[in-house]
This record gives sequence, C-alpha cells and structure tokens, in this order.
Amino acid sequence: MTQNQKLKYLSMALRVIGAIFIVGFYPLVNWIWPSGWGWEPRQPEYEQMIMGIYATLGVFLILAAKNPMEHLSLIWFTIWSSVVHGGIMLVHALMDENERANLIGDIPAIFLIAIALWVLVPKKQEA
Repeated sequence: MTQNQKLKYLSMALRVIGAIFIVGFYPLVNWIWPSGWGWEPRQPEYEQMIMGIYATLGVFLILAAKNPMEHLSLIWFTIWSSVVHGGIMLVHALMDENERANLIGDIPAIFLIAIALWVLVPKKQEA
C-alpha cells in the first residue's frame, strides 16, 4: 500500500472512529449491549465521564482527518491509550467472571481501533 493510499484510509478511519467515539458509546452501553460494553456495578457518573472523554477525542480525531500527518501525536496517543485502556480492561475481565462479556465486547473493539490506526499510520521510513 502506498503512502497516499495509507493516508486516504487513515483519514477515513479517523472520521469513522471519531464518529463512533462521539455517538456510538451511549447506545452501546445503555441500549444495544450493556453487558458487553458496561461494567458492573453500573456507575452512571463514571460512564458519563468516559463518554465525555471519548466524545471529545472523537471530535479531535475528525479534525485530524483533514491532515493526519500534522496530527500524528494525537493519533499515537489514541493508539497507545487504547492499548493501555484495553489492557487494563482485559485484566479486570479475566479476574472478574461477571465482566467476561466484555471479552467479546468493548475490549476487542478498543484493541481493533489501536491496531487499525497503527497499521495505517505511515512510519518514519515511509513518510
């Protein structure tokens, strides 16, 4: 894949991921699949905080999609914070059998986001 193709796909991925971050979490946590996206005991204050943080990140990812090369630090932050967040959730889901649904819900989703962006970001030798 050429650098131009990667940038085109990266730009599209940033828009899609940004939109999911802005409007996707609330329905997933509250209506579509609460056991796969929420954590027990339910804590609305925590959920609102996480949704607010991810919605804000989503706005900035959409803005970064216009010129991803100028926003690599934000993209790398999204990748690594997703790996860390997913890793912490993975440990908790493995330790608490009440959270096992998250192993096929939000945990793989957050790792998939990190992997997709990592694959699409042009590396230094490519740039």
